[in-house]
Amino acid sequence: MALSVTCSRSVFVKRKLLYTLRKTCSQRHETILADQGKPALKEKRGKRHKKPLRTDNLSWEERLADVVTPLWRLSYDEQLELKLKQQERILSQISGDLQSHSSSPVRSKPGFPVLPVLPSPVRDGYRNKSTFSVKRGFDGNPKTVGFYLPRERDGNFVCVNGDHLLNMPEKHKLVARCYQDFIRLSSLEPCLLFHTGGHWREVTVRTNTEGHTMAIVYFHPQTLTPEEVAVHKAELVDYFTRGPGSVCQLDSLFFQESIRTRCTHEESPYQLLYGQPHIYEEVLGFKFRISADAFFQVNQAAAEVLYSTVRDLCVPNHEEHGGRTKVGGTLLDVCCGTGAIGITMSPRVDRIIGIELIEQAVEDARHNAALNNVLNCEFIPGKAEVVLPGLMSQLSSAGGGPVSAVVNPARAGLHRRVVQALRNQPAIRKLVYVSCKPDGEAMRNFRQLCCAPDPWKKLTGDAFSPTLAVPVDMFPHTPHCELVLLFER
Repeated sequence: MALSVTCSRSVFVKRKLLYTLRKTCSQRHETILADQGKPALKEKRGKRHKKPLRTDNLSWEERLADVVTPLWRLSYDEQLELKLKQQERILSQISGDLQSHSSSPVRSKPGFPVLPVLPSPVRDGYRNKSTFSVKRGFDGNPKTVGFYLPRERDGNFVCVNGDHLLNMPEKHKLVARCYQDFIRLSSLEPCLLFHTGGHWREVTVRTNTEGHTMAIVYFHPQTLTPEEVAVHKAELVDYFTRGPGSVCQLDSLFFQESIRTRCTHEESPYQLLYGQPHIYEEVLGFKFRISADAFFQVNQAAAEVLYSTVRDLCVPNHEEHGGRTKVGGTLLDVCCGTGAIGITMSPRVDRIIGIELIEQAVEDARHNAALNNVLNCEFIPGKAEVVLPGLMSQLSSAGGGPVSAVVNPARAGLHRRVVQALRNQPAIRKLVYVSCKPDGEAMRNFRQLCCAPDPWKKLTGDAFSPTLAVPVDMFPHTPHCELVLLFER
């Protein structure tokens, strides 16, 4: 009798959550369609090209828009429709794998609900982080700041400025233009190829919803002495604080000397040349610190949609006697970054445990928890595949109520040992997987979570089953979106 009541309540809660998400999706979609903002390339919008575009009759700007924002010609409604079909096609692979082990006919569509794509509240100029490269432009100038584009006649890359791109905010474009002007005035050459010399490399621009702006300039020192580099750093500061670049009104100006394509803060520290060491952003009522190299979702408005969706799927609020009650238990936040997902869920659970590889991100996560007076969050630095097995053993021996997990890995997906630890922990009944590329390595993780127990693969726990998928449009005008996938057992 008790089991029957529990199952009925579980079904009721899931149906209610599904209804709430559908209603939210419908409301947000209507809001987007009501927005009549006009994009910069409005003369091409609304035209559907069923055949591949020939680029020989297109301008450099149009060709770049086709690469960076391939869906810019479609209406936003058409973009969402295309993305939904793409997600359904990808997710049907999971259903096909599960059904291949049964006598049921293989379906061409997922065997679990896939909600319509939750639209982004902001669709133009939404990016809060942009990186602009330095290379020879189509006019031959080697000091051109923008984005790489292959030239058809010889395959060589040229640099095209991004002033016309719909996803870039005006402030980012302004900083890129000013940086181009600065390096053209500089006596130093750009670093187009590391082995050919040169110094000035790309610039990254980060902004928040309040308009605060951080710029990070990357520089190859080559054979310059520290004293010689200091002269050019001073010129950079003077240009952006007292010279023509002061129009950018930078709140932070960082400088990194890097002899490789990418260097971490530990390998080559970010040097604060001017202003504040951080900018701050608010998500779902919580404030987050953004360092020069900290990960943060590139679309703040859509991040609120994403995090609220993850929260409602992973730890839904129960309403009893006219009020809301905490779900309780422990939430594992794997690949937690700066702690955004865990912190936004903290009011609904007893304990949050975040695991993150990058130590600077862990420092930011701890700071963010203290900044928001969140006392039930703990963040552990290290590889998830190393930390998680031991942590699972501790949780098993300590008890402490239900355990849910949310994973938000990079495109490489979860390490097999992480999947093994999650799969083999019977206390985890619910897992939410967030992926920006579900048709990549994440699909391998999905199969490992859902396959039959296999001692040879050290997957001995009961299999998970996908029960609901919610795509969130984090990247308007591109074919990409974030997929939130709920697994239960």
